[in-house]
Amino acid sequence: MNYRRIACLSTEAVETLYLLGAEDCVAGISGFTTRPARARKEKPKVSGFSSAKIERILAVEPDLVIAFSDMQAEIVRELIRAGVEVHVFNQRDVAGILRMILALAALVAKEPAGERLVAELQARLDAARRRASSLPRHPRVYFEEWNEPLISNIRWVSELIEAAGGEDCFAEESCRRSARERIIADPAEVVRRAPDIIVGSWCGKKFRPEQVRARAGWEAVPAVLGDQLHEIKSADILSPGPGAITEGLAQLERIVLQWAHGDAIRT
Repeated sequence: MNYRRIACLSTEAVETLYLLGAEDCVAGISGFTTRPARARKEKPKVSGFSSAKIERILAVEPDLVIAFSDMQAEIVRELIRAGVEVHVFNQRDVAGILRMILALAALVAKEPAGERLVAELQARLDAARRRASSLPRHPRVYFEEWNEPLISNIRWVSELIEAAGGEDCFAEESCRRSARERIIADPAEVVRRAPDIIVGSWCGKKFRPEQVRARAGWEAVPAVLGDQLHEIKSADILSPGPGAITEGLAQLERIVLQWAHGDAIRT
C-alpha cells in the first residue's frame, strides 16, 4: 500500500512529488520550498531545513516523513521516537538525484511517472553534453556555494558544470560530502586556479560580485578581468532534485555558451 500523507522536510521531495502527479499525497512542506510556487499556497509549512518543531510535523498526521541528509538527523531522531515512519535520502550526485526520483515514485505507486521523469532529465543531460562537445572552447569554472568562508560546490554541481561544457576548478573537492570539508582555506588558491567564470550561489542570500572583485589579489583572475561573475539562485541548483537539472543546468549552459562565443579574457 502506498503512502497517503507525506510531510516533506526538503524542497526537492515536494518538487518531485508534484512532478510525479502525487501532490495530493503532500501533507506538509519545508518553509524553504520554492518549486512549484503553488505548493507554498496549497500546503502547510511544517519545518525549516535544519530545524523544526516536531509538533507542527505531527499536526499534519503524516504516515511518512521524507528528510534529507545528516543535517536533519536530530529532527529524524525525534520523529522516530514519536513513532513516525521516516525515509531519509542522501543524494550527492546526479545519479543519486535520479535514484531518489525512482524511489519516491515507488513510495507513492507512481513508478511509470518516475521512469518518465528520469528519462526526461537524462535526455536533458545528454543533450547538454552534445551541445557542449561542439563548443569552440571550454572555460574553467569556480562555483562558490558560500563566501564566509569560501566554500566550493558539491558533486552534482560539479557534474552539471561539466555537462554544460565547463571544467570545475575544484572538482576534486566536490566529492567531499559536507560543506565544512569543502572550505577553501586560502582564497589565493582560487587565484592560482585562474577560473574563466565565477558562479556565485550563496545559499539563502544574494551574490555580490563587487565583493568578489574587491578580494585581495583577485583582480588578476580571468573571470574578474573578463567580468564573468554570475549568480545562480541556490533554489535553482543547490537543491538535489529535478530543478537542479531543469533550471540549474540550463543557466550554466547559457553562461558557458556566452563565454565560449564571446571575448572573455583567458590566460
